[in-house]
Amino acid sequence: MLVSGSEILSKANIENYGVGAFNFVNYEMLSTIFEAADKKSSPIIVQASEGAIKYMGIDMAVGMVKILANRYPHIPVALHLDHGTSFESCIKAIRAGFTSVMIDASHHPFAENLHETKRVVEVAHNAGVSVEAELGRLMGIEDNISVDEKDACLVNPKEAEEFVRESNVDFLAPAIGTSHGAFKFKGEPKLDFERLIEVKKLTKIPLVLHGASAIPDNVREAFLNTGGDLKGSKGVPFDFLKEAVRGGINKINTDTDLRIAFMSQVRKVANENASEFDLRKFFTPAKDFMREVIAERMEILGSAGKI
Repeated sequence: MLVSGSEILSKANIENYGVGAFNFVNYEMLSTIFEAADKKSSPIIVQASEGAIKYMGIDMAVGMVKILANRYPHIPVALHLDHGTSFESCIKAIRAGFTSVMIDASHHPFAENLHETKRVVEVAHNAGVSVEAELGRLMGIEDNISVDEKDACLVNPKEAEEFVRESNVDFLAPAIGTSHGAFKFKGEPKLDFERLIEVKKLTKIPLVLHGASAIPDNVREAFLNTGGDLKGSKGVPFDFLKEAVRGGINKINTDTDLRIAFMSQVRKVANENASEFDLRKFFTPAKDFMREVIAERMEILGSAGKI
């Protein structure tokens, strides 16, 4: 059942659990996310970045989600635009059938970020679509979003309170120390949970954790054992994800883990049988492993059994 992001996250906010927001770039990824949700009786948010939309075509992205939502009518699912970089991008997604959009104007000064968010909120809410915004900046790279460490800054809780009140945004991504991609920390992982708790106290709305891939040991080892190179990458530990949910995070973005898990099995098949060229022989084990990763994440975040 295709619903708005708010319908899924309002329940998560009240009941204090997290919902995975899983990125997809093709049918194999998308169908596996639905299969895991079916297995774990979990609501899901499936999200596409501007880069993914360019790759798939926006009509294809929306069409595949609608088909799978009809195939699994008991699963609440929201289709979310991840890191919309402009008002125009968000409006295009809304018109195409997305039920949730993110306007990422966090690289602008506070006033301009607020202005752009209010513009999107006005149109989106008239269409029954929910809106996510971001305050503070995350390090790392996600498609065409690139932020140098020197430009990264954590969210100001008082600004978050004002921003939510003035913009009427549905959920907010506060920067608390994560980053995009596979290389999240130098030294020991550290997130500002006290800052998170203060933001939640002041805003009371669903909060979002970006850059939340964990790169668990089994995923890392599967990739490395097939000749992959992760160059000392560090993800967000599971304990941190659980603590973030306890502190008020309700939407947890996950992309890198899915890519690494999927490619580890594609690489494994290629290594074991150099003459294999049947795509199904590559994609079936890749989907199986990715499904395990997603199902485990649903248990960790607390969304399993919530439908």
